[in-house]
Amino acid sequence: FTSRRTRMTALLRCLVGRRPPSLASRFSRTFPPFPPSVSRLLTSVPPISSIQWYGWGTSPGANTLPTSSTPQSEKITYDHPQPLVFAVPSSEKDSDSPPSIVPSSAIAEVSIGHDSVGFVTRPQTQTKNFCSAYIWGKGNAYGQLGLGIASDSPVSSPSPLLPPLPPGESVAKLRLGGLSSALISSSGDLYTWGWNGSAVSGMGQLGTGDGASRPSPAPVSSLHEDGCVVTDCGLGKSHAVVLTDEGEVLAAGAGSYGRLGNLESEDQLHFVPVDLLAGTPVAEIAVGNVFTLALAEDGTVHAWGQNDQSQLGLGGGFTMDMYSMENLPRMIEGSLEGRRVIKIAAGYGHSACITEEGECFMWGMKRFLEPELLTVLLHTRCVDVKCGRGYTAVLDDQGVLYTFGEGKTGCLGHADTKRLSQPQPLEAFQGRKVVQMHVGMDQIICAVEDE
Repeated sequence: FTSRRTRMTALLRCLVGRRPPSLASRFSRTFPPFPPSVSRLLTSVPPISSIQWYGWGTSPGANTLPTSSTPQSEKITYDHPQPLVFAVPSSEKDSDSPPSIVPSSAIAEVSIGHDSVGFVTRPQTQTKNFCSAYIWGKGNAYGQLGLGIASDSPVSSPSPLLPPLPPGESVAKLRLGGLSSALISSSGDLYTWGWNGSAVSGMGQLGTGDGASRPSPAPVSSLHEDGCVVTDCGLGKSHAVVLTDEGEVLAAGAGSYGRLGNLESEDQLHFVPVDLLAGTPVAEIAVGNVFTLALAEDGTVHAWGQNDQSQLGLGGGFTMDMYSMENLPRMIEGSLEGRRVIKIAAGYGHSACITEEGECFMWGMKRFLEPELLTVLLHTRCVDVKCGRGYTAVLDDQGVLYTFGEGKTGCLGHADTKRLSQPQPLEAFQGRKVVQMHVGMDQIICAVEDE
């Protein structure tokens, strides 16, 4: 392993003409912050005393869009926003006790996987009645719900996620993918569980050093031992990417299609640095199906992985080939050249970003080879963007939510299943302010200020 990594690092030095910094230097350097106006856009939404959560799109089953305290087990589509009710067990010991309704304001954020949903509660609400995180969903064959068992039986109501955290720590962030999941603790440690891949599809996305799948959260000890404080994690198809508080990007899992960004195609069972980004402090990552975006602190965007739908935004003549890929990070230029990007998003086969000026760009889906400005949104200032499976959601600074793209799953929320080629505001929230949005493959969940 050491010999191979040494050869690869030497080759990367030749490509970029600089020596990657040592581990010690990575931990000692400091990075210039974004301007205050940009930093405010990148911070999480502050606690709000009076909000309501809404959801729409297609629930694959297992009540992933819970509209009442009574779980719905069948697949269902809502083509317009529905108020959600998060009912959790009031007692872990007595399954027959009536559920407790989690107040909307107690939920810090929501995570949507392919067939699962979870949420993290705010620290001040984590009492004996509420745990720090809950999870449920249809798919659990590989233990991706983290509840201690792998089963084909769906879990139709929020169940407590109980990772082996040290005393005094809680779940800070929850990340759900297709067959694997992850969380970040309040101290910055990473825990992963679910499917760890195979020799055919690639393995190691849990980053635990072996190919074993796990039905319960397990700490990624190598990151902890290296002193890495994880601030974010993204899960793709058979690979995972993490960002540390030092602005370093590391990847694990399948190496095919260049998704690890390190030139070679071998799988990695541990998280390894994306060497070409060494010395380039990264502020944000966005992980798509088989590709990754990284937003540097200087406002440039770097992309690598599969490029069969032009999801990397690099232009060129062969990006439509199913084997098209980039196995090293490349800076996205084109229309983004000279602009400072503050937000990035990656979906199944397309990407998007927002600039410091509040402009929104999109590329991919075999439609745009490189970033295309959404001119229809130039009348407003965009602050957030998310990408799903063939559709996009954009939030402006007034709390207006716009959606467009493929609508057959009801995910656009306009009371129909039509495809929209241009962003349109959701009429259901007219006069109200959306303060958070979370996008999955086929459904959206958002927080809206009460009237």
